[in-house]
Amino acid sequence: MARGIATVFQALQSEDDPFIPRSITALRDYSVAKFTKDLIAGITVGLVALPLAMAFAISSGVLPQAGIYCAVVAGFLISALGGSTFQIGGPTGAFVVVVSGIVQKHGLDGLFMCTLIAGVMLVLLGITGLGAAVKYIPRPVVIGFTNGIAVLIASTQIKDFFGLEVDKVPGEFIPRIQILAQNFASLSLTTTLLSGCALGVIILCLIFFRKVPGAIVALVLGTAAAVLFHLPVETIATKFGGIPSGLPALHLPVFRADLILPLLSPALTVMMLGAIESLLSAMVADQMAGTKHNPHVELFAQGVANIVSPLFGGLPATGAIARTATNIRSGAQSPVSGMIHALTLLAILLVAAPLAREIPLGVLAAILLIVAYNMGEWREIPDILKLGKADIAVWLITFLLTVLADLTVAVEAGMILAALLFIRRISVTTTVVKVTPEYIEDGKVHSLQEHPVPEGAVVYRIHGPFLFGATDKIAEVERELETDSKVVMLRMRNMTAIDATGIHALESLAERLHAAGKTLILCGLRRQPESVIMRSSLVQTVGEENIQPHVAAAVARAHQILGSP
Repeated sequence: MARGIATVFQALQSEDDPFIPRSITALRDYSVAKFTKDLIAGITVGLVALPLAMAFAISSGVLPQAGIYCAVVAGFLISALGGSTFQIGGPTGAFVVVVSGIVQKHGLDGLFMCTLIAGVMLVLLGITGLGAAVKYIPRPVVIGFTNGIAVLIASTQIKDFFGLEVDKVPGEFIPRIQILAQNFASLSLTTTLLSGCALGVIILCLIFFRKVPGAIVALVLGTAAAVLFHLPVETIATKFGGIPSGLPALHLPVFRADLILPLLSPALTVMMLGAIESLLSAMVADQMAGTKHNPHVELFAQGVANIVSPLFGGLPATGAIARTATNIRSGAQSPVSGMIHALTLLAILLVAAPLAREIPLGVLAAILLIVAYNMGEWREIPDILKLGKADIAVWLITFLLTVLADLTVAVEAGMILAALLFIRRISVTTTVVKVTPEYIEDGKVHSLQEHPVPEGAVVYRIHGPFLFGATDKIAEVERELETDSKVVMLRMRNMTAIDATGIHALESLAERLHAAGKTLILCGLRRQPESVIMRSSLVQTVGEENIQPHVAAAVARAHQILGSP
């Protein structure tokens, strides 16, 4: 078996991006100065991850230490074995709803089995290269279930935020809201005031002190207030009895053959969420730091982490976008910072676990409300609403099914709708036109042979539909970030269709080129792409003056930008 896996690894090798963890390649030019920066970043992210790990675990219906165990074990493995330089792994909000449902139906052993199965699937995705299939999930589907998850997480925090007296909160959204509304009169003014102050502190830090981790400040101040003033609020100690000190113990889950089939569907959901969120997080890290991740190595590491995490009583894990961004902003230089983040949490477990028993649940609820808001991708909704009824329908159906049904059903329905939409877009952009002298004459303004490109400008063409699944090819243009070209022209004469995912890819490209002091010009748009682009925010990002009808006008615009005759 080991020889077979080695053969697969060798098949995946390439000179440009070999199947080697980034932690290994980073050591080639590692230094004491880089380690110092990694140490500071790792400790910072570890402190930020502490309240989040506990809050995610509590919201998932398990003990708070399960979240910390996951962050320690999975966080270390994802950084040590992963294909991203700055990825921080651990429990995330995306899993809260799924884990909660699994625990309610199948108990902790069912959760651990499910996580193991999902981990094996992720390893297979990584070593076979099938993880590339994740890119075929269109943006309206991703935004739809991200919005839905955010709403679900926020709804689970209402009870603790207001200190409501509810014996059991239903797992389904509508019954949950009904029960909370019926018992809202039982709210605790003390808990509500403490939670509100914690929420305010986090918001103030986000607005005025962005380098200060608001979650840590709110956690420390909220816990101190509860202890010093003996506030009658629910804490980790009153609900869970505290957090045990020491290393997490190895725990082999009880294997139950009767649960394999019932757990396949949630395991697929865990696998899919883990793959999507980890690769999205790695892409965000690449955009922030100018790096390039290896998706196959990253998914392999995510799989190993999800196999090992349940063996120590941990939750499912994936890449965490907010913690990864914090890692980069804190000055991280390599995956060593992610490993230090895990060791920081382990040190807290060994030394400071008794202090965590006094943390008020209302403060953790306030932190999760901010997490829910940040992960919701709410700014993307206005852009989707501009793209037409079909994209709106895909997003809205995915969102409603996520909230009212479950994630598996939501993504399945969203993918089916997106596939049908893909077929429709391809069919309506296929045309048969008679070639006439007028047609030939009209085509001359689109000819590069008749309109030489000025020095300092470069032209790329997009040929065929630029839809979800094909947008990664735009990476070819991103190579211009490292050249001296001041103007990048995209010739779209032969681009037959575009969707929300394509729009997002072009916006990201335009932003990166602009940050590098370069100008992006789009030219030769056909009817469908022009209709979609002109309704989107891409017009503001690129600039209306940089969207030209044909090559002749684009070349003239390039001359104007470059100041050449």
